[in-house]
Amino acid sequence: MTSTLSALANQPGGGTIILGLDEKTGFRAVGLSDVQTLKQGLAAKARAFTPPVRLTIDDAEVDGAPVIVAQVHECDRSTKPCRVTATGTAYLRAYDGDYALSGLEEQGFLAGRRPPHFDRSPVEDGNLDDLDVELVDAFLASVRDRDPSGLGRFPDDAELLRRAGVTVGAGQPTVAGLLALGVHPQQWFPRYVVQAAAQPLPTDSAATRARNQITISGPIPRMLDTALAWARRTFDTAIVAELDGSVHDRPVYPLVAFRELVANALIHRDLDHWSAGLAVEVRLLRDRLVVGNPGGLYGITVDRLGRDAVTSARNARLVSICQHVRAPETGARVIEALATGIPTINEALAENGLPPAHYIDSGIRFTVVLHAHAPDVAKASEVRTTATLRLGPTEGRVYDSLATRAKTVDELSDELGLSAPNLRKTLRRLRDRGLVLQQGGKGQVTVYQRAPK
Repeated sequence: MTSTLSALANQPGGGTIILGLDEKTGFRAVGLSDVQTLKQGLAAKARAFTPPVRLTIDDAEVDGAPVIVAQVHECDRSTKPCRVTATGTAYLRAYDGDYALSGLEEQGFLAGRRPPHFDRSPVEDGNLDDLDVELVDAFLASVRDRDPSGLGRFPDDAELLRRAGVTVGAGQPTVAGLLALGVHPQQWFPRYVVQAAAQPLPTDSAATRARNQITISGPIPRMLDTALAWARRTFDTAIVAELDGSVHDRPVYPLVAFRELVANALIHRDLDHWSAGLAVEVRLLRDRLVVGNPGGLYGITVDRLGRDAVTSARNARLVSICQHVRAPETGARVIEALATGIPTINEALAENGLPPAHYIDSGIRFTVVLHAHAPDVAKASEVRTTATLRLGPTEGRVYDSLATRAKTVDELSDELGLSAPNLRKTLRRLRDRGLVLQQGGKGQVTVYQRAPK
């Protein structure tokens, strides 16, 4: 209990502790003999931390038996990490329980107490020759084309680079400038790389530890191109026949979603000293894809991802530069900085019939997990929707969601992780085919339900 209270207080959003259910028996109620004494003991234990853990304790019932529900509130960022006063140990929540923070992880929490400006720092011993001429020329052209009355109004290249935060003084590159436009940033930051690997196949020998392992280095736009090339080589593909008769290969995970995940990890990773030895990690497992980076979310919470148009950035200078940087191979901008990344991921997954992404913020690490459909679920969905009604993946998910009751667009968005415009377009198609009925409007709440068969 002690470690859990500390871990949940350090976790973004806090967490909930329930007393009176037995996990080993399927969370059946066990019956509490003295609820009031237990509540008092829990409140007393919460005071044994620095800072004290804040709790909201409520009574509840399960199958007629009393249970205690304690909401553990997240500590203020300025006081993290929450430690056990007697030992000085702080804990963090993981998949398999609570673990004591390492010294490095504690530094991450301490660094989070102040606004991050590490990307603005000049790089020691760096100079203009350490910037990639091709990337710099494309950056200058983009700035002058997209921001002619602002940053682009400076005719002198050196002045524009300085005012953009790419360089300082007489041409010394900043951390942000080097990561976005450098020839080889890893000369100074060896672990600012992407480490990608796939899990061995069942047919591989017992000595095989990983497949297609690669360490990706270079400036951010070139790293993105290399990561996409790795994904094309590594992801399983299926031969898919579309309704229009075209046939093509479809990767198990949409490449556009993968690109957004890697771009976000590279740009929003922590750049402070504590994380200098940590890399962005990509792991392709048999049933899921995991992308993680050092540094938790900044200025937003997991539950608001993709729903609020928030463009808060841990590395504001790096973000502002990367808006004008294009990947050399694809020509695509690294980012748009319009809060469109998460909606793009959600919609790409939906279009490919995959579950929504799972986002995990531990405060000092951010992880995204993409899940592949279990075979039986995919098969059932195909029989129920694609084969029977000839629905696309998004149409099938929306149609299935309306099986139980009528729902609003907001309810569908919360459940499916899809944007409201995409849902309205899908609902119109289903309505035009007579599969969905629309009720309300003209001052009343609009709801959608399945049409009677």
